Amino acid sequence: MTNIARVAGKVLATAAVVALAAHPAQAASPAAGTVSSASPQTSWTGGPKLLSVATTCGTPSNSKCDNYKLSIVPPAGSFRVEIVLTPQATDDYDLEVFDPSGALVGTSGNGTGAAEKVVLNNPVGGTYTVSAAPFVAPHAYSATAKLTLQAPPPPPPSDPPPTYNVFAPPAGVGTGAGEPSIGVNENTGTAMYVAGLQTLRVEIQDNGGVPTATWTDVSAPLTSLITLDPILFTDQQTGRTFVSQLLGTTSLMEYSDDDGATWNPSQGGGIASGIDHQTVGGGPPAPGGLIGPLTSYPHMVYYCSQNIALAQCAASVTGGLTFGPAVPIYNLTQCGGLHGHVKVAPDGTVYVPNKSCGGEQAAAVSSDNGLTWTVRKVPGSSAGTSDPSIGVATDGTVYFGFSGGDGHAYIAVSHDEGQTWTNLQDVGASFGIQNIAFPEVVAGDPDRAAFAFLGTTAAGNATGDDPSFPAVWHLYVAHTYNGGASWVTVDVTPTDPVQRSTICTAGTSCGTTRNLLDFMDVTVDGQGRVLVGYADGCVGSCVSGGANTFASDARIARQASGKRLYAAFD
Repeated sequence: MTNIARVAGKVLATAAVVALAAHPAQAASPAAGTVSSASPQTSWTGGPKLLSVATTCGTPSNSKCDNYKLSIVPPAGSFRVEIVLTPQATDDYDLEVFDPSGALVGTSGNGTGAAEKVVLNNPVGGTYTVSAAPFVAPHAYSATAKLTLQAPPPPPPSDPPPTYNVFAPPAGVGTGAGEPSIGVNENTGTAMYVAGLQTLRVEIQDNGGVPTATWTDVSAPLTSLITLDPILFTDQQTGRTFVSQLLGTTSLMEYSDDDGATWNPSQGGGIASGIDHQTVGGGPPAPGGLIGPLTSYPHMVYYCSQNIALAQCAASVTGGLTFGPAVPIYNLTQCGGLHGHVKVAPDGTVYVPNKSCGGEQAAAVSSDNGLTWTVRKVPGSSAGTSDPSIGVATDGTVYFGFSGGDGHAYIAVSHDEGQTWTNLQDVGASFGIQNIAFPEVVAGDPDRAAFAFLGTTAAGNATGDDPSFPAVWHLYVAHTYNGGASWVTVDVTPTDPVQRSTICTAGTSCGTTRNLLDFMDVTVDGQGRVLVGYADGCVGSCVSGGANTFASDARIARQASGKRLYAAFD
């Protein structure tokens, strides 16, 4: 996606930097501290910093940054260290945390006046550097580090872990599949996949245990012409598929009720929609909403997008044919502009997740068919680098998967529409995963969900723009069968890396390393099998250890064995 907010978010304060010269620069005070089970919290102050503008610190010894030495003494058992920097309302600092070896293990970069937070789960003992990168910093800030003991999660189920088959299209099909979307029509069993300007119908035949896939190009007339961003959504219950290609403050959109055999044009979005990062979703209307479906199509449809300083959603009561005016779902004082995919619960509650809301991950939530919205944060989370994702179970249980400030794979669970959260877990720990990209979540029965992501065991800035970064990325899927109390994680591509080197998540400021763009997608079919739509950036000689090819070839991973998201089909 174009991700204008990633490169424009700091611009608003540039003019204020010149005014800092009259303020003397200070260092962190005290300069060092320790957290342990005996002394779990330490505090310090820092700044102001003048004319030392640093969008990043990059190293633990950058003199442009305020550097605090934090010693961590690990206790017995599982624990976490939460580091919070609180600026004054007119100031803007970013937060970077480096481990004892100097590797970057956590970042947080929010807007002016917003708190910055990094959470380290079970960090190794030693002295860490907590660096405050000043952008507009004429005043002092305060900071704390707190160590908290955590109860270990219960062991995962003893059942065999799920396995997956991976399907690739024929040569020349789906070759521009960066940030793909995938959906399944439960009425026909057909998967729909968008890869750039191509809309593909994918029919998977089991063939007595040796499954094969037939890929057919069913691209619609309008949505195969031009795009700034592609998106696809299939309403699994009704079978209607929407394809949207971003075009400024609206999109070219078409929908199909027959898996792409025929298409119908749509208005494309609501008046006053944003210019970037659109998402389309739908589901049953909320009973208490003032608006609801006006045609024979029984579900609401939502078009959400961002406009740097805020984000908006427009609702359709005509099955996606037309949309009402776009309504703000949050503003820059609450969250960053970028957001994840819109999801609708069985009771009509609408969710749009965001990776940076005052230093925490959060969801904008509407219970009245998109007329009004409330931001609900996930306590214990920290701002990350990829869009987070929400999966909603059949009873409305919400699973929120995200990349934390330390790059790890986290997921939390809510039973009250995001008002409270439980079972915050690092689901990549069993593989030693240090960095993830593109978290995507889907849920089925109330106690079952799947969390797909790309992950690497390489520590450091694995999502920056360094093509020489020594990372090997695989596709992982974590499954829960007990409501998020425990997870079993599987490596779907153990012998076929998805990418070597970096996966850059810095938007349009990335170079050639942005081949996979900003996200992937996950869904579930009518029999409870998980399907992951992703793009493969490592093909040919790259698979066996050669240089990364920075491709973006379409792939679908479909669950082959193991418990499914619907227990009736185990």
